[in-house]
Amino acid sequence: MMKLLTIGFNGMWVLDHQNDDLLPIECLKDKLNEINECQIQDSTLTKLVLVFDEDRISAEELESNIKSILSEIYPKDMSDDVVSFELAEFNKNIESSEDDEKDATSDDEFRERMQRIRDKMIAQIMNRDAEIVSNDRNSDAILAEIDQLVAAEGFKQLACELVKIAPEVKEGRRSEIFTNQSYLFSIGEGCGLSTYLRLFAELITSLGIQNIKDIPIVEERLDCYKEGMEPFENVIKALSEDEDDYLKIICIDISEWLNKTDSINFKKFLRKLEKVNNKNLYVFRIPFVEKDVLERIRYSLSDLLYIKAVTFPPLDSKDIKTYAKKQFNDYDLKVDDKAWDIFLDRISEEKKDGKFYGLNTIQKVVKEIAYKKLLSSADSKKQHKSINLKEMQLFCNIEVSALSAEEQLNQLIGNETVKEKISEIIAQIELSLKDNSIESPCIHMRFVGNPGTGKTTVARIIGKMLKEKGVLRVGNFYEFSGRDLCGRYVGETAPKTASICRDAYGSVLFIDEAYSLFRGDDDGRDYGREALETLIAEMENHRNDLVVIMAGYTDEMDKLLKGNAGLASRMPYTIEFPNFNRNQLYGIFVSMVTKRFRCDKFLLEAAKGYFMSLSEETIKSKEFANARFVRNLFERVWAKAALRCELNKVTEVTLTKDDFEAAIKDKEFAFNTSKRIKIGF
Repeated sequence: MMKLLTIGFNGMWVLDHQNDDLLPIECLKDKLNEINECQIQDSTLTKLVLVFDEDRISAEELESNIKSILSEIYPKDMSDDVVSFELAEFNKNIESSEDDEKDATSDDEFRERMQRIRDKMIAQIMNRDAEIVSNDRNSDAILAEIDQLVAAEGFKQLACELVKIAPEVKEGRRSEIFTNQSYLFSIGEGCGLSTYLRLFAELITSLGIQNIKDIPIVEERLDCYKEGMEPFENVIKALSEDEDDYLKIICIDISEWLNKTDSINFKKFLRKLEKVNNKNLYVFRIPFVEKDVLERIRYSLSDLLYIKAVTFPPLDSKDIKTYAKKQFNDYDLKVDDKAWDIFLDRISEEKKDGKFYGLNTIQKVVKEIAYKKLLSSADSKKQHKSINLKEMQLFCNIEVSALSAEEQLNQLIGNETVKEKISEIIAQIELSLKDNSIESPCIHMRFVGNPGTGKTTVARIIGKMLKEKGVLRVGNFYEFSGRDLCGRYVGETAPKTASICRDAYGSVLFIDEAYSLFRGDDDGRDYGREALETLIAEMENHRNDLVVIMAGYTDEMDKLLKGNAGLASRMPYTIEFPNFNRNQLYGIFVSMVTKRFRCDKFLLEAAKGYFMSLSEETIKSKEFANARFVRNLFERVWAKAALRCELNKVTEVTLTKDDFEAAIKDKEFAFNTSKRIKIGF
């Protein structure tokens, strides 16, 4: 019985081989002539029709032979997506689409004929693919995705403008008007720049402003000069890599040049861009900066290019929650209302090191929590799609005490003077709340003392206490170092500091090493003074909805206040944190050990002897880390015990004297306790 087998090739794959000596169909034809069981009935550039006798060879055998032939010819890029097969009954009335070309016998005639067919098929494939993009990903779908973006109001306005102008641009020869416009995106790192560029390109295509299937996007950073390298070499190379006339979006990060956009070299660079702006859309990227700096950069770029500025403000807590909720929904997970504060605490932890990458960091945290939730569900063999408060605390590794703030404060070892001072402050605040005739006091504070004396712990408790008293509406805790408030570029510091303060509205903003914001000179490249000015303004404007606690060494904090007259009056409370004595250090160690592990009595005896032998010079030293030192020692003892138990295949960890003695042999704990350090001669 005679059958038809239609072999179809992916059109774009055929285009990839358009410069080969023979097109894929011709290569396959040559090989099939060696198979006597089939005859070629018809062919195009992407399709070949065979007639075969099913009694002599089955369809499966023929398909297998053809796949083997193609794998031999194209070993690197042959896959199931490239070729398809369709079986049908033989119809004697089928005529070849190439009958009018059968008289072409010479090689030259054959090549001319194939070139004509090739050109025609390329045009057909390009038109067909353009229609697929238009149907599957139209402008309405892209606009819907843009509308779902968190914040990004400036980008949404740009999208609306493109929709309005598209019909006008498509008329006549007006596309040059569009391509001659460039853009200045003011956006922080990790805040979705690549996503915005992709949506920008997709929208341009779907609206028909540019009749191109995929607009290539190139992202480059304009670095400062490097020895042996031509100025702007990397970007110039990106501009000249493609010689085709397809429109490209070139995104150039000019952050390193924020203060040098009026220089001769930068203007020369802009002139090079201008020469090829008919085939490139330029998007200049800078950090999120103050409006006056943004306008200055836009004005400087406008000397040679028409520039439209689009700003992307940092996400606030509400934006973060909205975006994270959408991410969890994508994984078919839901977060209970009470658990969101813990999630935001985790995001705050991510911001502490000054390396928060916006949406990228949020995505990372969401995926981590989602993975732990799936693992928890698998272990319990129960499919719960909701993440509750306890689970969020576990997944984020954040402990929340059930004790009241006052109970937590009373549990602290030592710091009696600190507790008394806090009680006075809280009493004054409570009095002002009861008597409306008394002005509410400014409750920003200054914590002074050496490292590890409990400043961070007490600041957390104060936030919880003020929430319980109804002074703060949120009561969360946000911790940063002084330099975290500073940007890297001109105009970046003020919005960065304001954004940090905005997150902490209704809560406590704790700034450790605050003295690092003031260096006592007029170095214009240091942004600490600018951060302080912004911070002072926030402290005054939100004095009833924000508690700023600055912490650091006593002497350095005094210099900070002397160098900033407006700061001292806005921080009326100063709490001094003294060093812990030997008994208190030992008590803190015992508390840590007994809270989490079993231990033998010999360990505690060894620990007491160790702490009591610490020299006076050691515990009064400015570098001594007090409770932080104790915690580090406890964790080292724990690590020694864990390794011992693992090697001995013991499941329950018990801390021993040997573990402690092994830990104090490490150099950071191996003080010479038998001798006292003498100063002088």
